[in-house]
Amino acid sequence: MIIDSTSEAGAPKRLRKSELKLYPSRWLMLWVFSAVSASNASMWIQYGIIGNIFMRFYGVDSLAVDWLAMIYLLTYIPLILPVLWLLTSRGIRDVVLVGAAFNCIGAWIKVGSAAPDMFAAAVLGQFVCSVATVFVLGIPSYLASVWFGAKEVSTACSIGVLGNQLGIAIGFLVPPILVPNVDDMDELAHHIRIMFYITAGVATFLFVLVVFVFQERPELPPTQAQARARNMPPEEYSYVASILRLLRNRPFILLILTYGLNVGCFYAVGTLLNRMIIDHYPGEEVNAGRIGLTIVIAGMVGSLICGIWLDKTKTYKQTTLVVYFMSLVGMIVYAATLHLGHLWVVFITAGALGFFMTGYLPLGFEFAVELTYPESEGTSSGLLNCSAQVFGIFFTICQGKIMDRFNTMAGNIFLCVFLLVGTIMTGFIKSELRRQNANLSSKTGVSAKISIWFLIHSGHVTAGKTHFLWQ
Repeated sequence: MIIDSTSEAGAPKRLRKSELKLYPSRWLMLWVFSAVSASNASMWIQYGIIGNIFMRFYGVDSLAVDWLAMIYLLTYIPLILPVLWLLTSRGIRDVVLVGAAFNCIGAWIKVGSAAPDMFAAAVLGQFVCSVATVFVLGIPSYLASVWFGAKEVSTACSIGVLGNQLGIAIGFLVPPILVPNVDDMDELAHHIRIMFYITAGVATFLFVLVVFVFQERPELPPTQAQARARNMPPEEYSYVASILRLLRNRPFILLILTYGLNVGCFYAVGTLLNRMIIDHYPGEEVNAGRIGLTIVIAGMVGSLICGIWLDKTKTYKQTTLVVYFMSLVGMIVYAATLHLGHLWVVFITAGALGFFMTGYLPLGFEFAVELTYPESEGTSSGLLNCSAQVFGIFFTICQGKIMDRFNTMAGNIFLCVFLLVGTIMTGFIKSELRRQNANLSSKTGVSAKISIWFLIHSGHVTAGKTHFLWQ
């Protein structure tokens, strides 16, 4: 944005570029948010990865344990629109603060569920934690846009997603270590209680950290696109109108469907991983957790690489399509090798699957922001996640039923079919990089006006032509 003033003769007196600034504290904001997201995500899968142990501990069937993970997905669907309204009306600090509070409360409720007759308390605690997910899951792209520059926004979004993936990795790794499959129920309850005390302590610390550290936004905007968004008068923005505009955006609707198919498959694989591994490798609960860890760690690497690649190339459509196709290939290879009897092969194929399937997460967020600018980044991300939760519940239930009736191969083929559909649909998404164009047009406008000023200053353009050229 250029601020100009002219003399009575029409010549410019001064030319000033609007102030943009990158604050070092942006990395602290990203770290605090990522830690809260990691804490919440770790509790999503901590039941499912040792599902056979909790089935015996609480005396429930596999579907009941699966619902302790799927409740995260179910809660998101009815609550996402109210939370998006809160994000647009109150801002990111209040949303993250409420999310951290729910995360803390839910973790302490679960401490009281460490007894065989307290399954209801486990469900309640997991439900409260699932509410926290609604407040944090769609924040990475919004936080990245508010705090980070145009050349680092995709990387920042990837790091925000990495926080969630790190939490899932912890949820895969730690429970099988802290809760061994012992026969004595009192000893088992003791181990479960220790696990819940640890998660509750971490959640409490992070809630306090958000209260005293996390900020709403920097004093000065980091990009021209963010400056434009700030300058929009409040009376010109309507939350309902924004949702309706997004639902009329055909490329974004296609992205909602394809994102839901891909991430829904990831949720199903994560929820049912223990059953898949135990079915072919009995007694390998710890390795099931390690395989889950491998999926997520490889995915974290993929997410970071994809984010850096987007910042350097801005090839959103091409990168998204390639990574989506490789997710399909990874799922096919994983399904074909799971039953071979070699755990080391499963580690490799699961890692390849995670690299692409989890690496797709920040791509979806950032592509959505580009397709929907200047709509709120939180709104577009929230709608993507809502689609993922719907498909995640559907895929988890259907794949679980298929595995019960047939085998794990049939269940994984079921997911491969939908990933193929998603890959084809991704190819039909029209790439319109609105945010990128906004930043480029601002730079082009600045360069043009500076050139005009130098022409005037050097006498090549008369003062009488100044006003016309300046427009």
